[in-house]
Amino acid sequence: MAHLAIRAFYPGTPPFPLLHVDSTWEFRSLIEFRDAFASTHGLRLIAHANEEGRAAGINPFDHGEQYTTVMRTEPLKAALDAGGYDIIFGGARRDEEKSRAKERIVSIRNAAHAWEPRQQRPELWNLYNARLAKGQTARVFPLSNWTETDIWAYVLLNDIELAPLYHAAPRSVVERGGALVVVDDESRMRFLPGEQTSIRKVRFRTLGCWPVTGAIESEASDLRAVVDETLRASSSERQGRISDGEDGGSLEQKKREGYF
Repeated sequence: MAHLAIRAFYPGTPPFPLLHVDSTWEFRSLIEFRDAFASTHGLRLIAHANEEGRAAGINPFDHGEQYTTVMRTEPLKAALDAGGYDIIFGGARRDEEKSRAKERIVSIRNAAHAWEPRQQRPELWNLYNARLAKGQTARVFPLSNWTETDIWAYVLLNDIELAPLYHAAPRSVVERGGALVVVDDESRMRFLPGEQTSIRKVRFRTLGCWPVTGAIESEASDLRAVVDETLRASSSERQGRISDGEDGGSLEQKKREGYF
């Protein structure tokens, strides 16, 4: 998404900021990549975190679904309100997860940023209605109909530099609930009885908060190998998001509350 925006406005820079909601449990290398990317391309970066939630110690180990609401959804809504934005672009795709498949390219949200699937507007013949009533905003997803393979083919064609976590490398992991969790910050990791770290060659197909995002074992350390591995995959990359269904919750419910 960011690369497409940079190309669209070249040789100028995109006239809108790049917003990142920092849960305070992001991969450290991802934050480094984010800052370097914004600096290289002259983008105005807005990083927003829920400082009250941070001070209260809200974390993915103890607070489950509440953590996503407090550290992801609420600061997103606060950042959008503070900026007064009416159109917000996102990179979500329909093939990621079943609730994503229900969403229109132009997704209207109410004054509380809530999403109501049954009140979405028709998008026949690629015609989009972006008219907004008072208090409404629109989440716009230009990549809705792209697949994961489309993304990687575009990346390969344009030789786009990506966060290192997308490429396989030896990393310290623990096996938990059938997933490989990379221990990005050992001082904050909550180890269960009997858990031990091991070094495995892994990469990520999706990136969320490090304690609740599963890696996959892989030898794909360059773009061509990643594309080849993606073509052979039989599951959605979103299955790496351990938090999507925790505590009986669902991504659809989170989206109804204002989650991207």
